Amino acid sequence: SAAGVMSTAMVGASAEAGSLAKAISQATGDNVFRCYQCSRCTSGCPLARHLDLAPNQVMRSLQLDDTGVLASHTIWLCASCQTCTTRCPQEIDVAAVMAALCVESKRRGVTPGVPGIARFNRLFMGHVKFFGRAWEFGFGVLLNLAQGKLFKDLRMGWALIRRGRLHLVPSLPRRVKPASVQSDKAVGFFPGCALDSTSVEYGRSVRATAAALDIELVEPPDWQCCGATPAPATDPVMAIGMPMRGIASVERMGLDTVTSPCSKCFARLKSAERADRRGDDISSQARAEAGYYYHGTVKVEHFLDTLVERAGLPEIRSRVRRPLNGLKVACYYGCLITRPAALTGAEHPEYPRRMDDMVRALAAEPLDWSHKTACCGGALGLSQTHIAQEMSRTVLEKARAAGAEAVVTMCPMCHLNLDARQPQLGLDGELPILHGTQLAALAFGLDETAVGLGKNVVDPRPLLADKGLS
Repeated sequence: SAAGVMSTAMVGASAEAGSLAKAISQATGDNVFRCYQCSRCTSGCPLARHLDLAPNQVMRSLQLDDTGVLASHTIWLCASCQTCTTRCPQEIDVAAVMAALCVESKRRGVTPGVPGIARFNRLFMGHVKFFGRAWEFGFGVLLNLAQGKLFKDLRMGWALIRRGRLHLVPSLPRRVKPASVQSDKAVGFFPGCALDSTSVEYGRSVRATAAALDIELVEPPDWQCCGATPAPATDPVMAIGMPMRGIASVERMGLDTVTSPCSKCFARLKSAERADRRGDDISSQARAEAGYYYHGTVKVEHFLDTLVERAGLPEIRSRVRRPLNGLKVACYYGCLITRPAALTGAEHPEYPRRMDDMVRALAAEPLDWSHKTACCGGALGLSQTHIAQEMSRTVLEKARAAGAEAVVTMCPMCHLNLDARQPQLGLDGELPILHGTQLAALAFGLDETAVGLGKNVVDPRPLLADKGLS
């Protein structure tokens, strides 16, 4: 219980007594003594009921140098949804504090409060260091073996394999120097590990949509995994160094922008961009890890922003050949496209409108609803599946209650949790989950192969046929 953890004040105190807040401050750049216990982090936390310490109690533990916090469940269960960071009136990066506590816990030899998540993080980091990118099929098998649950998610895995969304052979980065690119239409493209595997339909529709709007996506041949959620909680240098390699490759190609359709990749690239500007010891080590002196000339964007800003809503509207009239959709942004605003630059991080505006330009009807930036559970879908299922079910129930006929998202992990896991959620009927780029490609009149509709686990084609859109 929370009381049990809080009662362990000064457990493990040694020569390092009094150093916990300092260690976290050095790792994050945040002063935890700025926290005045308003509890906004706790009131907004989507995982609060599963935690042994509320987020504000974690902050208080640090102020009291209560090393018992290093054994809590909370620091491991944090989904890094950035709600706490976004809402903190003192601008403390609470999510980064949680990750730093995981690193400090490991450094001090404390048994993880949730061993399954610590194991997941360790295996993932070892996996991507070996392959360079996440081989999702291989990692899934490895994780199931480590968990002693060989047949976990077997039905979902088979559904993905049948749809060509899970590859039995890994895709590896090419060890070549990126070539210089001379084109005004070119944008550096960091696809992320999922776009050629579990989200292959997203990757296909992203590329088709970009081509239709005369945006040239240039993928560095040597890009490697960004580190995703496990990196910040495992190795702070690699957490910056891994995405920095991708940014550096784009800079070497002579491009000034890199875009990613993956929200987690976008967040890791933006974090690396910010850390490099900070110029501390960790960012210096990360530069050395990247093997290239980055000059800071590359702007990081999410692909949604690239579409709306580079192509523009009038151009998107002009390309529509098949207006999506009558289709009511809930635009689901998830956690990281807009949050935290200090990192993403989003004007309305809690109730964004940019995807709604794009959907409206396609002639569909975006609905107002409550959970457009709620968390689906993210990577907890792999390590704490029951929690992610609960969170995803809530998102879908809220979308349906708002009158949505489909949900539109632009994040591979969100789509996986809402689409591929939907048969596990016990909903009364199915709700199609479309990538925003599938919707755009459909409206642009592209064929089903480009759109990839047949690869969605919840088939949207019957709905589209009923609307006269297929």
